[in-house]
Amino acid sequence: MQQKIIITIDGWSSCGKSTLAKQLARELGYLYIDSGAMYRAITLYFLRNHVDWTHHDAVDQALQNIKLNFHSNHKSGQSEMYLNEENVEYVIRDLVVAEKVSEVAAIREVREFAVKQQQEMGRNKGIVMDGRDIGTVVFPNAELKIFMTADNDIRVKRRFQELYEKNPNVTMEEVRANLEMRDYIDSHREVSPLRKADDALELDNTNITMKEQLEIAKKWVQERKNGQQDN
Repeated sequence: MQQKIIITIDGWSSCGKSTLAKQLARELGYLYIDSGAMYRAITLYFLRNHVDWTHHDAVDQALQNIKLNFHSNHKSGQSEMYLNEENVEYVIRDLVVAEKVSEVAAIREVREFAVKQQQEMGRNKGIVMDGRDIGTVVFPNAELKIFMTADNDIRVKRRFQELYEKNPNVTMEEVRANLEMRDYIDSHREVSPLRKADDALELDNTNITMKEQLEIAKKWVQERKNGQQDN
């Protein structure tokens, strides 16, 4: 029997990381963990409770009151984010949260809190996790690391379509500004900045379909598993 592996998928916002991660997890029978949802849930808690995240004491106090879990939706088969036992999977996708999540995710205490939980989730392997620093910080020894990228205009269009379904008043300009801001914060933050791991395989999905990118990723998974057997 082939050993289970850890698969990390990092990359810029709106490159389709979670789409690929969900597809791969379903195909392999692995657990999918959306690390971004964890940071969004923390951001939601901070916003709801008026936590001043520029003060370390306030952040430390708030984190003690946050419990994060993923529960499987039996109808869709997808894992969904729960914040203190409340299903917040859809609330955390709102633009209000999206505008603040990069700020919150850049805080050292927040990252340490989330990373510790993520590493615990991967203790038994057999997971696919997507985010910004999964292959560089959370699981630097993961067997397969994928770094996703796509053309900026394509990313803006995808993000706009996703948000428009929930808020028809959102504009393309707002979405572009939000993505540019998140890219800058993600790549310039002091703690765990977004970067491609030295041993990550790059997947540019600008001009390929979701089915094509899944086939590429599955091929990489098989190569890694075969490599394990050879050792």
